[in-house]
Amino acid sequence: MMAAYHASRRGNRVVIIDRMRPPGQKIPLSGGGRCNILPLRPVEPSQYVTDSSVNIVKKILLSWPLAEVRAFLSGPMGLKLIDNRKSGKVFPLFGGGEEVRNHMLAVVRQSGVEVRTGSAVVDIQPSQRRNVILENGDSIVAARIILATGGMSYPQTGSDGTGYEIARRLGHSIVDPYPALVSLRGGSPEHHKLAGLSIPVTLSVGKGKSRTSMRGDFLFTHRGYSGPAILNIAHVAARAGEGEDSPTIEVAWSDKTSVEWEEILAPSGKTVRGVLKEVLPDRLADLLLDELALTDARTATLTKGDRKRLIAALVSYPLPWRRTGGWNEAEVTGGGIPLSEIDPRTLRSRIVPQLYFCGEILDAFGPIGGTNFLWAFVTGKLAGEGAASD
Repeated sequence: MMAAYHASRRGNRVVIIDRMRPPGQKIPLSGGGRCNILPLRPVEPSQYVTDSSVNIVKKILLSWPLAEVRAFLSGPMGLKLIDNRKSGKVFPLFGGGEEVRNHMLAVVRQSGVEVRTGSAVVDIQPSQRRNVILENGDSIVAARIILATGGMSYPQTGSDGTGYEIARRLGHSIVDPYPALVSLRGGSPEHHKLAGLSIPVTLSVGKGKSRTSMRGDFLFTHRGYSGPAILNIAHVAARAGEGEDSPTIEVAWSDKTSVEWEEILAPSGKTVRGVLKEVLPDRLADLLLDELALTDARTATLTKGDRKRLIAALVSYPLPWRRTGGWNEAEVTGGGIPLSEIDPRTLRSRIVPQLYFCGEILDAFGPIGGTNFLWAFVTGKLAGEGAASD
């Protein structure tokens, strides 16, 4: 929609083709329906995950700074926005994702864009004027084409990977897609009994220079683990694969270091349970002590070995995850069209003339908090203006 709007504003005849009725099905799903439309503060390009150069991500994001994107949404798009300073997110003042989608679609139509829904594109035939083949056998001849099919997350919204196949047939390579911003499955029945418990933690995965750490809220669920910290690190697990060789995700249940826990657990008249519950939620403290068979332990009688096991469980607990929540739960898709195969100034393909890409189909995604809406808006504008001025 953003690409179509900006292309149309430059005097072009623009058609949106979407298999869904109405288009923009992911917008109502965002933020649990509340629609976290932007981050409140500028995002560092290094926070985006890509197999390509972070410098390309930086060039793209700097082409339309966050403040200007927000001004556009509040101005020409006519959306009233409100800040949530605690979470660092921006939301619509009224309604949620469905209202945002309907409003944006109305503005796009008013700009002169034709919106054709219920039409699935199955292929693009290369020629000087591209032939867009539809599922029902019809075709549309276009001077320029912007491929904005999304990735593979939430396939019920229409993003089932078709765009990757079309791009591959046209000569583009694809960074293998993987689910990102996704929950993890696993854990014992005792873990599942803590469903609903949320706690700030630090998660770490990998070793040496490849080690990644993430601080944020962690949520126990009936089937595994979720929350911002999990969602922002799960792509590492997804890419590494599942099974016996799956990477270990370590949890530090508080901001205390090993040295600090040594001091906290120094011999005294207190029970270990009592000491832990001064820092951790009661149910989590009980769970950890039950797993370590230290339920009745006292700080004064802890053996050296038990103390070492306990502190390890507090600062580097191996999370027993088994698999990700998969494409049906992944908020975004990692992988896609390599950024090296597009011109970062226009998002024009370096391989196929008159072909452009924007949004989730590109190999880049950001952390939760509106960063992927921002990516969609910025790349949409670049692709729309690039195609219009070609």
